Amino acid sequence: MIPGISSGRRRFSDLSEQEVLALAISNEEDDARIYRQYAERLRADYPASAKVFEEMAVEEDSHRRRLIEAHKRRFGDVIPLIRREHVSGFYARNPVWLIENLGLERIRAEASEMERQAELFYRKAADRSSDAETRKLLGDLAAAEAGHHVLAGELEAKYLGGDEREEEDQAAHRQFVLTWVQPGLAGLMDGSVSTLAPIFATAFATQNTHTTFLVGLAASIGAGISMGFTEAASDDGELSGRGSPVKRGISSGVMTALGGLGHAMPYLIPHFWTATIIAMIVVFAELWSIAWIQNRYMQTPFMRATFQVVLGGALVFAAGALIGAG
Repeated sequence: MIPGISSGRRRFSDLSEQEVLALAISNEEDDARIYRQYAERLRADYPASAKVFEEMAVEEDSHRRRLIEAHKRRFGDVIPLIRREHVSGFYARNPVWLIENLGLERIRAEASEMERQAELFYRKAADRSSDAETRKLLGDLAAAEAGHHVLAGELEAKYLGGDEREEEDQAAHRQFVLTWVQPGLAGLMDGSVSTLAPIFATAFATQNTHTTFLVGLAASIGAGISMGFTEAASDDGELSGRGSPVKRGISSGVMTALGGLGHAMPYLIPHFWTATIIAMIVVFAELWSIAWIQNRYMQTPFMRATFQVVLGGALVFAAGALIGAG
């Protein structure tokens, strides 16, 4: 902030008791809205979890009604407009669009953090209140927020008992694999293997590390851009269920570029044979990483994945080295 210019925010310690109550009301309204958005986001794929968030939103509505009654009793019907963003240093909620796109477990974790922050707010607000009844209400709400992990557990037991939780976790894992792992693995394989020939052909043909690095950089970035756009344009995810084309394109493009840059970066070292030996070691690590990912997420037998990837990479490397040496 520039000295002498106000940020436009109030300090929490400067708020009146009426403003603290108004802030609590707006917090509950926002949190109920967030939970309902989570429920709507999850409804199609995780209906049981959607019900959990719907009931948590109903619980926030009950808190809001109790706070409004307290405000009417003490200050009347007109509630000041004050929100989290008006208070300096006050906790902020992450944008819903960011969290809802990060998967079921991330949404659950964010809900838990929301309850923790709400509990802390109510405890501070209770300390500020001079009215016994209001102080009791705020203390009760702090206890309720602290106990929401118990409520969430009860709701999960109600809606996610038996096979439902396992089915939703399996569905979340499957969606993660389809949206992020599968395109990322394809990109890593393409970037690691397809750039071997041009990089090592250039290396052995010129024995110039700077030229080799520039060729590797261009090949890696070009392949990343190409793979990213190709993946994003190949399938909108509506019928296949593979998820957002933007996410898949980012995963594929970034991993393709990284796969090529891994063995291009050693050529920043000016000594040719030192750079080449390090690049070979990096290639070996890349190929084994691909085999591990195939085994871990795609259930490909490790030996078969190793044979396919290492043999393919070795053939491409040999082709590039022979062409460059010739």
